[in-house]
Amino acid sequence: MLTFVTGIIPGLAELTDEQFTPAIRRFNEKVPGPVFLVLFLGVVALLAAAFVTGLGEHDDGAGPAILAALICSVVGHLITVAGNIPLNNALAGSEDGDDSAARTAFESRWNMLHRVRTVLSLAAFVLLAVAL
Repeated sequence: MLTFVTGIIPGLAELTDEQFTPAIRRFNEKVPGPVFLVLFLGVVALLAAAFVTGLGEHDDGAGPAILAALICSVVGHLITVAGNIPLNNALAGSEDGDDSAARTAFESRWNMLHRVRTVLSLAAFVLLAVAL
């Protein structure tokens, strides 16, 4: 997430509309797959398992920190499913249209949602580090 915000998004921002929209479409074609799904769903599953199995049952406050990390992760995933993926799908469906209009409809909203996901991911990481 952070790498995307600090490196990839700024690089994509420098592309013309005619370069940007096909590049994002190619990303969106390549990302979904078995490895992505295992990693995407695995994060939530492992955090849930850590909480449920009692990893957080220490007197040092680890339980609430693990639960908070899980909540951050779930909210980030919900943003992906409800926000970023529909924008990706809309961009894919605009392949024969105006690249400038497609970019305008996609870029700022997608980036805003991604920044929120990044903050949530960083928060989950910090919370988990504190818990462990």
